[in-house]
Amino acid sequence: MSRYTGPSWKISRRLGISLSGTGKELQKRPYGPGQHGPNSRKKNTEYGTQLQEKQKLRYLYGMTERQFHRVFEIAGKREGKHGENFMILLESRLDNLVYRLGLARTRRQARQIVNHGHVTVDGGRVDIPSYRVVPGQKISLREKSQNMDIIKEAVEVNDFVPAYLEFDADKMEGTFTRLPERSELPAEINEPLIVEWYSR
Repeated sequence: MSRYTGPSWKISRRLGISLSGTGKELQKRPYGPGQHGPNSRKKNTEYGTQLQEKQKLRYLYGMTERQFHRVFEIAGKREGKHGENFMILLESRLDNLVYRLGLARTRRQARQIVNHGHVTVDGGRVDIPSYRVVPGQKISLREKSQNMDIIKEAVEVNDFVPAYLEFDADKMEGTFTRLPERSELPAEINEPLIVEWYSR
């Protein structure tokens, strides 16, 4: 299954989650697309609820089903809660951390920045968006990439960097200081439902 590259607003409204991170998609019409969106009385089945939760998280991080499931299986081999470990692994992806540091305005944009070779980890260029960053590693931009307009604009408007990251705006460099806690990850996700979906 390929990665979804279509309009994110329609998906955001259908799943009830902001994929852009701004929340603008849900301000205008906080219900699913189509003429029956606001008045839909259809009750979701248990299967449907679990599927919707899985799709919410998969679209949020912009992953293919195959990638997503592979990370889920890796999370299951770790100690602790499966769903929580899964979300921490997703959050540790390089493209996500580039977005969290404010070097891109969306995860999709962050993925492109990584793909095009603008990002380094501990000084070495990494162009794999799914690269798993470990605590203590530094994420930087290559010198010639620091003056790109999309990156400068993203840094200017970003006013929040999570507590598990440190960011030096002068050096355009961030450090992944520790793994995030569940309370620091998307609150709108009910990850036990995703574990149930894959355990069927």
